[in-house]
Amino acid sequence: MPSAHLDTFARDRLPPPPLMPELVFDLPALEFPAQLNCAWELLDRHVAEGRGERVCLRAPGLIWTYRDLQEQADRIANVLVHELDLVPGNRVLLRSANNPMLAACWFGVIKAGGIAVTTMPLLRAKELKDVLDIAQCSHALCDTALARELMAAAQLCPQLRHVRHFNTNARDPQGLEQAMQRQPRAFANVDTAADDTCLLAFTSGTTGVPKATMHFHRDLLAVCRCWPPHMLRAQADDVFIGSPPLAFTFGLGGLLLFPLSIGASTVLLEKAAPAQLLDGIRDFGATVLFTAPTSYRALAAHGEALRGTRLRKCVSAGEALPAATRLQWREAAGLEIIDGIGTTELLHIFISADEAHARPGATGVVVPGYRAEIVDDEEQPVPAGTVGRLRVKGPTGCRYLADARQASYVRNGWNYTGDAYSQDADGYFHFHARTDDLIVSAGYNIAAPEVEAALLSHPAVAECGVIGVPDAERGQLVKAFVVLQPGFQADAAMVRALQDFVKQAIAPYKYPRAVAFLEALPRTATGKLQRFRLGRTE
Repeated sequence: MPSAHLDTFARDRLPPPPLMPELVFDLPALEFPAQLNCAWELLDRHVAEGRGERVCLRAPGLIWTYRDLQEQADRIANVLVHELDLVPGNRVLLRSANNPMLAACWFGVIKAGGIAVTTMPLLRAKELKDVLDIAQCSHALCDTALARELMAAAQLCPQLRHVRHFNTNARDPQGLEQAMQRQPRAFANVDTAADDTCLLAFTSGTTGVPKATMHFHRDLLAVCRCWPPHMLRAQADDVFIGSPPLAFTFGLGGLLLFPLSIGASTVLLEKAAPAQLLDGIRDFGATVLFTAPTSYRALAAHGEALRGTRLRKCVSAGEALPAATRLQWREAAGLEIIDGIGTTELLHIFISADEAHARPGATGVVVPGYRAEIVDDEEQPVPAGTVGRLRVKGPTGCRYLADARQASYVRNGWNYTGDAYSQDADGYFHFHARTDDLIVSAGYNIAAPEVEAALLSHPAVAECGVIGVPDAERGQLVKAFVVLQPGFQADAAMVRALQDFVKQAIAPYKYPRAVAFLEALPRTATGKLQRFRLGRTE
């Protein structure tokens, strides 16, 4: 396909052909033209087909229609091209909490043929420098509220030539909004190839070592045509809301790609802790919720309030959903959680189940459009019920930007996600652990999440994380780090109570032989538990 990228940085750094994932396009909906700019399908199409006055984005004190968002994005694209000299293929760092201007900036970059590099709001200067260096960003659009850390990083990154801030003082001539007013309301989208990179999504750093994953225009539409119509089944009158940042592909899909792909509306909250989410669900009449298991546990305390809202669909991803959390939510809110596993490398969810087919303890079945297998260390399929390595292929796949770790993620065309799973006779996939979270103690393989799930069933436990720690006699010991609910004492009696409880819930050899109490667990900006940091918390 003829690329529109004059700056060939991304195409030049694709993995070599032997390490590229094999792509499969099993569904008729996955047929794409050779030339494709995904902004047309997600945004412009609605205006062209007469839906421009439908509500698109909602935020406190603000409502934008599809036509409003298109105009803002077109003006930003004009600023990028005519004032900031962007050429197709340039990387543009985006830095903001979730808000409508971030969405407009994202679309402006895509329309102009650039590559969006959206970053987590909590990143500091050192982390931003790593992103700027890996992606070689030449441009940045940044919310003025988050400017300090970016400007500190920019001093060390000479390749970053153009920075514009938004949400600035109206009298600031250098502000993005002021530049937008100098530009035309219309922009002709760059005629990009379907396989031109339009997104560099950085892994959220549970291992502490970030990688940039490369996604094409075609990929962003492919994920809209697999999981959403088959598992979510949202409608154009739904109102989406959630907590994950747009820099996290779970958030990008759930709060921007999926709602816009069907002409629905989405609520963007700059702060989306459980308290703000609860208010947002009520105040905006939200019907579809995307958040992590930790947030569902906190929200479950407000079951009566939730039952009085319009909420009808709840999606969990980002980390394994404990059966206890699923039950707690169903009893509190009267709704079944739609669970799923997706990765930044494959962009979004590829194993899931809808509400009617959800099973406690199971992630779900393979999403139409994808294929999944459980294999052993020799890459041979294993019998039903056997724990092995999960591998996946579909219309999206892992492409690390010039990273040697591509060879460990993609083998023989399959994407190896790093998860230990089993598959039952009915085709349901059951999560056991990250392959690097398996604890080997006295010859037993123990999955840390299984021990965590048992502990979370105890009424005293608010949160917990489990790791293996070195032990001269057993090789490793199972150690639990526990955050207690208010009113419970962190003492030796509680340690014994939790150990005895786990012995009764799962095989006794899996119980935590060491227990430490914490005020909070280390998590990423997206809410994922950082087990690699647990051993450093004492």
